[in-house]
Amino acid sequence: MIEPEDKALVLFSGGQDSTTCLAWALARFAHVETVGFFYGQRHAVEMDCRLRIRDALEPLHDTLGADHVIDIAGGLAALGATAMTSDAPIEIGAGGLPTTFVPGRNLLFLTYAAALAWRRGVRRIVGGMCETDFSGYPDCRDDTVKAMQLALNLGMDRRFVLETPLMWLDKAATWALADELGVLGLVIEESHTCYRGVRDVRHAWGRGCGECPACRLRADGFARWRAQEGRAA
Repeated sequence: MIEPEDKALVLFSGGQDSTTCLAWALARFAHVETVGFFYGQRHAVEMDCRLRIRDALEPLHDTLGADHVIDIAGGLAALGATAMTSDAPIEIGAGGLPTTFVPGRNLLFLTYAAALAWRRGVRRIVGGMCETDFSGYPDCRDDTVKAMQLALNLGMDRRFVLETPLMWLDKAATWALADELGVLGLVIEESHTCYRGVRDVRHAWGRGCGECPACRLRADGFARWRAQEGRAA
């Protein structure tokens, strides 16, 4: 019987970061499950990408367990439109935060994930939050994740561990980690980052519009990683 300590639940969107986190978890834990969220995101194509990534990884890892999808679109949409949940312009808002910031999104993700982990007998919850290369989202900060871990443990009377393997990595280092874990090609071909949901334009770093903040961050990290590795452009 696999103990809760050896089980992990990965917040898996199908993006670059969560795909790398899934590979990281598969290399460390005896049983790994995934959870995805439909929240009315304009790049909902990521929900198809996550299934293709799981299909590619499943034959290689007998530790990959069940997948779960939770629909929270109604709740987040009711709180007001953002550029991630509507056709609003992607820009810096009046408060200095990008209009792609969905207030409370990661807090809700972690709460739902913890409730699922409670029922599934899983201790470790893995997320791709990062404070180094990010868009200024306050719910990606290490302090936020630590505070959520304390709140979830108190509120659910458990000893969850919120694992954030990318927290102090920049995007170049995240590309290096994907390469080290053997999922570089999978991240390039199948993962999805583009906020606009573009999949029909192929770049060296993957598919996307190449112009939105998520694409620019991904492309810049890829270029820096290749330069550090001495790879041809």
